[in-house]
Amino acid sequence: MKAIIEKKKLMQSLSHLHGVVEKRNTIPILANVLIEAKENTLSLAATDMEIAELQNISCKVEQSGSITTPAHVLYDIVRKLPESSLIELESSEGKKLDIKTDKISFSLMCLNPKDFPDVHSGDFPEGFEIEATKLSRLIDKTLFSVSTEETRYYLNGIYLHSVKEGDEEVFRVVATDGHRLSRLSTELPLKANNLEGVIIPRKTVIELRKILENKEDSVKIQISKNKIKFIIDNIIITSKLLDGAFPDYERVIPNNNKKELIIDTKEFIDAVDRVSTLSSDRTKAIKFTLNSKQLEISAENPDQGSAKENVNVHYTGDDLEIGFNSRYLLDIAKQISGANIKFLLSDKLSPTLIFDDDEKQALYLLMPMHI
Repeated sequence: MKAIIEKKKLMQSLSHLHGVVEKRNTIPILANVLIEAKENTLSLAATDMEIAELQNISCKVEQSGSITTPAHVLYDIVRKLPESSLIELESSEGKKLDIKTDKISFSLMCLNPKDFPDVHSGDFPEGFEIEATKLSRLIDKTLFSVSTEETRYYLNGIYLHSVKEGDEEVFRVVATDGHRLSRLSTELPLKANNLEGVIIPRKTVIELRKILENKEDSVKIQISKNKIKFIIDNIIITSKLLDGAFPDYERVIPNNNKKELIIDTKEFIDAVDRVSTLSSDRTKAIKFTLNSKQLEISAENPDQGSAKENVNVHYTGDDLEIGFNSRYLLDIAKQISGANIKFLLSDKLSPTLIFDDDEKQALYLLMPMHI
């Protein structure tokens, strides 16, 4: 195998691929990236057996062939080469890969490419397309609510499905960790009607979002019984789906929260950020004290002191004291694109709903804390 490629092109692919490869591997081949050269195309692939990514790059191929070499080491080498480098990749017998520029050369040990697993194959009977910008927005508004606790593994991803909303069917993404919930709906893509719910793992969503950055074309999505495939330009991501049933999230969304609080988005974010400086490191708890004229945001830390800030708000309802996790509040507030945030509250023990003026199809739910 012999190929010549610009550093910028190779670096762009490796920066995505090395995120798929786990730093520690009990199976040596999974620490490697598969490199195949043929017909003026360099194909690079990486997998951890849960997610696989394939990238095709145009380049000059002088000799076809394939090799696998350590992904993180190759990434570090290419990253440190001069920016304008033309990189020559050559392997004669498949035992090592030579990486050369004008004045620099490296030689990396390799493993047999025949041992590299094929994760992309299989039958994907369902398929549709969605705009890259729309998919990015769906991810951005929900990913932060995904659980990182492995005990409830079915919450370790985003839930993708179609659902009736009024008289029309919509495309919806939901995520929750049991303390907060994010839900965003959008127009249903063609051929996505009656889409049964699938749970896409958190790592897959993170890697997908990196690739979607600055992309404007459509993304092809193909789904099988236990896998999902995303095709974006010259990149393919294939991932296993999470087993298990996503909880019936509609049951936890209250419909009788009558106390309405409307507050300036930036003012709210700044106030919560300031006051939470003195919230407990363990709980991150802050308290809302609400009356008809203002919101008092306060925090107490027995080791450091206390903080309090009053903010003018529009509030309709009885006086209320309620506690929240300040980090969760800020995570939600930073997704609000409108000038104002709207809260619908009930009491100090019940879930609070949060809405965005500019994003009518977005809903956030936050459980209160005992203060």
